[in-house]
Amino acid sequence: MTNETTLAFELPEARAAATSGNAPLDRIAVRDYTTEVEIGAFQAERGVTQRIRFNVVLEVSSSAAAKFDDVDQVLSYDTITEAIQDQLAFERLNLLETLAERIAEQVLVNPRAVRIFVRIEKLDRIPGSLGVEIVRTRGDGENLHPIDTPAAQEVSIVHPLVVFLPNTVLHGAGLPAWLDAIAAHELPAIICVEQALETAPQADVDAANNRIALLSIEQNAWVLAGKDKRCVVVDSRTEMDWAIKNGQLSVWAPSKMVLDAVRKPKVGADQPLALAQWFAAEFSADHVSVLQGFDGAIANERLQIVDTATDL
Repeated sequence: MTNETTLAFELPEARAAATSGNAPLDRIAVRDYTTEVEIGAFQAERGVTQRIRFNVVLEVSSSAAAKFDDVDQVLSYDTITEAIQDQLAFERLNLLETLAERIAEQVLVNPRAVRIFVRIEKLDRIPGSLGVEIVRTRGDGENLHPIDTPAAQEVSIVHPLVVFLPNTVLHGAGLPAWLDAIAAHELPAIICVEQALETAPQADVDAANNRIALLSIEQNAWVLAGKDKRCVVVDSRTEMDWAIKNGQLSVWAPSKMVLDAVRKPKVGADQPLALAQWFAAEFSADHVSVLQGFDGAIANERLQIVDTATDL
């Protein structure tokens, strides 16, 4: 009989075999897949990459692939490696547990996938390694989507209306008319604002100043929300996706998305319009609409200057 303590530290292949029951399934495995990525909840893990290692075993229903040597009938190893790459590219994460869950969820969408073991380890935090391992079976957790749900199918991309609302509009008499026009637009709308009028404190480090500037933009987002209850401050990609799908009038609070982004903006928060353009590209918006102009902005294909609320 396998010792449970020994089994706990075995690779997923051994754990899968030991828990397979009387009717073992076929297995495919990706072992010691190592890459560098920015991940982690601690401040020391932001802005730097670290090595993480994946060991994944996927149990699958049997097929005739081996008998006929037909690659088209087999569930490919790429199913696992692509899930890893997709989830690493989607957004920066704080937790290995979240990454493991998302990889499992993506792989188990495949109709031949039955059960998956995902082990992820950080290799640079301690002299050895530290990590997590999860086991998921199709249909086990509420977070796993059945094959025939919309989450497993190709969905159409919604192109939101991204509006840059400068302080001249935020503190002007015409704000209610602008918000009425934005709320009435046929597209779901997201409002981006600039830094607050109050002078922000300054630090001796550029990274700290960027964080301060991001917080100043968020303060302004709350100022706008306080002026009109239709405006809802949103700081996470998940909530923003929900808001776009449900037509909520959102005001972007940028700190979390900027700091957690895999493809970080090339500009700092001291360039709020350029930051809004980065945000628009991240959410597949056709362009940014700048209300009444801003700091000499010049209209182009990706930037529209809107002079009056009726022109929006």
